[in-house]
Amino acid sequence: MKNLPLILLGITILISSCKSDKYSYLNHSFSGIYPASEIIDEDGNIQIEPASAITARIEQSQLFFQNEVFTFIIEDDNDDFVLLSVERTLEGEKSILRFKYIKKNEELILLHEDGTTNISLFSDERILENKLNSFISVPLESNIEHLSENQHQMLKILFKVAYIMNDIFWIEAYGDKNQLMETTDNPVLRSLYAINYGPWERLNDNKAFLSQFGEKPAGANFYPKDISYEEFEAFDCPDKTNLYTVIRRTPEGDLKSIFYHEFFKEKIEIASALLLEAAALAEDEGFKSYLEKRSAAFLTDDYYESDVAWMEMKNNKIDFVVGPIENYEDHLFNYKAAHESFILIKDPQWSEKLSKLTSLLPMLQKELPVEARFKTETPGTGSDLNVYDAVYYSGDCNAGSKTIAINLPNDPMVRAKYGSRKLQLKNSIQAKFEKILVPISNVLIDESQRQYIDFDAFFENIMFHEVAHGLGLDYTINGNGSVREALKDNYSSIEEGKADILGLYIVTKLAEMGELGEKDLMTNYVTFMTSIFRSVRFGDASAHGKANMMRFYYFQETGAFTKNEISGTYKVDFDKMKTAMLSLTNEIIAIQGLGDYEKAGKFIEEKGFIRTQLQSDLSRLNELSIPVDIVFEQGPEMLGL
Repeated sequence: MKNLPLILLGITILISSCKSDKYSYLNHSFSGIYPASEIIDEDGNIQIEPASAITARIEQSQLFFQNEVFTFIIEDDNDDFVLLSVERTLEGEKSILRFKYIKKNEELILLHEDGTTNISLFSDERILENKLNSFISVPLESNIEHLSENQHQMLKILFKVAYIMNDIFWIEAYGDKNQLMETTDNPVLRSLYAINYGPWERLNDNKAFLSQFGEKPAGANFYPKDISYEEFEAFDCPDKTNLYTVIRRTPEGDLKSIFYHEFFKEKIEIASALLLEAAALAEDEGFKSYLEKRSAAFLTDDYYESDVAWMEMKNNKIDFVVGPIENYEDHLFNYKAAHESFILIKDPQWSEKLSKLTSLLPMLQKELPVEARFKTETPGTGSDLNVYDAVYYSGDCNAGSKTIAINLPNDPMVRAKYGSRKLQLKNSIQAKFEKILVPISNVLIDESQRQYIDFDAFFENIMFHEVAHGLGLDYTINGNGSVREALKDNYSSIEEGKADILGLYIVTKLAEMGELGEKDLMTNYVTFMTSIFRSVRFGDASAHGKANMMRFYYFQETGAFTKNEISGTYKVDFDKMKTAMLSLTNEIIAIQGLGDYEKAGKFIEEKGFIRTQLQSDLSRLNELSIPVDIVFEQGPEMLGL
């Protein structure tokens, strides 16, 4: 354990009983975490100390801490708080440690003796409530009066398929949902389990809500929980890295690979049949073809033809993204795709605004600020940009932080020939902007630059993030296979980092070309900086969260922003951020092009976590009850179906 004062460590305090019933209200469990910190060693080098967690308990008037026993006294007691203190000796030096218990909030504040560090801890009950309250509820609504009766009936069927995707993802992420829910009758805990699809907090590094659940398996439920990296590597099976297989053990204890359409046979067959029912009601021939081919793909786990059909449909008013799609849930190898679905209603007016930009993709690829050898691939010509209202999320996309834009398909063969489609979910984007981004800017952005916080800039940054996924490289230039295969478990964080920074480059390039009309790029840069704070709150269990942590520290090292230590606010330096954007784009695309697994891992290890100063800023947001993310009031009833 680190040789630091008690206040510099994450703490769990159990107050079980005090001598007097007068203080029985102190009988709570309290929790708090001190984040990773920088420490200067004897040679003057900066060492990163990871966040720490310890336990203690208070019984009667005694505090039990790491095999030591302290007698605490009550220094003050008033209507607002109780002040407790203990005397502690560490390496021969005595110190006084004080706790301030705030009665109204059931909050225990640890006060450092020099007054420089305060850490808030809350009772277990209040902590769970705060975690739930960190999500703000948003209704998913859309005007569907322009849709026909057949389309209304089709939507009802698509909802049924979406429910099945949700059930399958529960199995992939955790296992038996009903069994988990039966472990508690606490409605707050049940809601948290539902948001997180399991007993682990996705926006807090997948830490368990209750200690009885232990650590979340890195491979979720795609693999046996006891599998080792070496065992998997030695497993001789051509399908073991297939996106659409689970790994299980035989009765003899050996490994076996099972395709999804076999493992989830009953659910998949029902979903497949429902897609055919929906196809029969489709009025757009392209959408009808997609639904039919997706139905067939469910039964074979061969999604190529249905991905092509999805790329080819252009005029459908309803879209349905469905199936095993993203790899984020597999933290072990990043191989397995998880089930999800989006039901979307197209916004024709906003989509028309973006139609011209798709023709610029080949030019943008050629103009990437990287060596020529890293931009030899040509984006497919079938790419398009469209805007939608999301009316239902289920499965992977609904777990933890909510997706607000889509770039699919992921299949590099489809992308090479047909490109990709970029779908912007306008109502979800608007909700995050109004409920989260603007309040963050009012706390952390320099007052002189808050004028640059702008919805159109936020929308553009998100849109071009998705465009950027389709640029760069899908395959390494040195024969290491696809970028996804070469970077393995590091792929998702590096790819999200590429899309973020390259998206900012695209905005800059198009604005300089005059393609975005009258444009002050400061709106994009300051809004981009603010969104880093929004996204790092997703935690390092999220590829998006980790990518933003890495970029925050890269920007910090390159002077892209400065911090006013008095006001605690940040100010963007436009020229330095632009320079940092270009250099970071170069570094990331080089890592991908070379399939440099080790360099990717080093980048993530050095920058992919939250240090003390940043955590202090994020804590300010939490203290002001600024939401971390959104949850949805959603379903057919929200559409009047």
